Amino acid sequence: MELAVSEVQPGIGQSMLSVRIVKRVAGSARQGFELRADFDALPGTTILFGASGAGKTTILHCIAGLQPPDEGSIRIGDTALFDSALNINTPPNRRHIGYLLQTLALFPHMSVEQNVRYGLASVEPAERERRVSEILESFRIAALGERRPGEISGGERQRVALARALVTRPRALLLDEPLTALDAATKARIVDDLRAWNERFRIPILHVTHDRDEVFALGERMIVLENGHVVSQGLPHDVLHRPELESVAQLAGFENVFDCYVVELHPEQGTMTCRITGSPVELEVPLTRVAAGRELRVGMRAGDIMVATAPPQGLSARNVIAGEILSLEQRDVMVVARVDCGAVFEVDLTPGAVRSLGLAAGARVWLVIKTYSCRVLQ
Repeated sequence: MELAVSEVQPGIGQSMLSVRIVKRVAGSARQGFELRADFDALPGTTILFGASGAGKTTILHCIAGLQPPDEGSIRIGDTALFDSALNINTPPNRRHIGYLLQTLALFPHMSVEQNVRYGLASVEPAERERRVSEILESFRIAALGERRPGEISGGERQRVALARALVTRPRALLLDEPLTALDAATKARIVDDLRAWNERFRIPILHVTHDRDEVFALGERMIVLENGHVVSQGLPHDVLHRPELESVAQLAGFENVFDCYVVELHPEQGTMTCRITGSPVELEVPLTRVAAGRELRVGMRAGDIMVATAPPQGLSARNVIAGEILSLEQRDVMVVARVDCGAVFEVDLTPGAVRSLGLAAGARVWLVIKTYSCRVLQ
């Protein structure tokens, strides 16, 4: 599905999208669910990230006007789209917002060019043709103008849907996982074209995705939702690489999360020693404001752990832990090793590393983990 604006603004860009809303969602599956969203989306791409059911799509529906919030306000620049206190609720077709979902809803009986032209009926003919020609070139689909959606590839259909949403010059664009079904190479090319378009027009884009590669490729800012609440926001690198919440760490791909307790503090070194509960494994982790004996959670990425087949010497890494490989499993282009060190760790390896080290189930190995690869989580 894709909703294109029906009335075209003469000027776009450089307007902030401000969302301050409360939305109570009824239904037995989400009884008592309450969405509370309070954030600003600047011109550029803001990623909405979170587990299924966190409230991401509900936010987009409220911004687009498909669902009214129970209270609060939604504004683009100085224009109120919704304001419960002022009794403002602008109809969807007057909000000047593009909305693109996974289901593209291109008109099957229309050509690519006719699909893109749809929604520009009120624009003067010469300007309408100029815009259509320009957007077809921008998204590399000019050569497909006479074809119908059923005659082009999935990636090309995504480009047509984006072009149709953007040719109307919306004041904001909402993307609800529109690239999910595409292969990595096709997705990367579309991401590049969308980024180039927005460098020119600079409108707020809210992009819902579960794909960490998309987060870093497109995201200038990031908002993480959990159970209807904003739990983290900031630069994508800061949010995903230095998570404070366990829920964010899991979304960010921290495969190893352990219950631990603090054994000893080392303030002069800026570290502390923690023991994984129920095991002999001790980890040196960054110092936080906790007392000895305090229980906490520690997480680390599978890709941040190195493997050695002999006890390593002369390393700056403070954590060297002996263990035995339980299993090796091919996942996409990586091999995931499960290693029993008294606690079971997941480690990402390349197939080349597995071959060159001669790794197999039952092999004795040593895990090497840098102190600052260990994150203390709330």
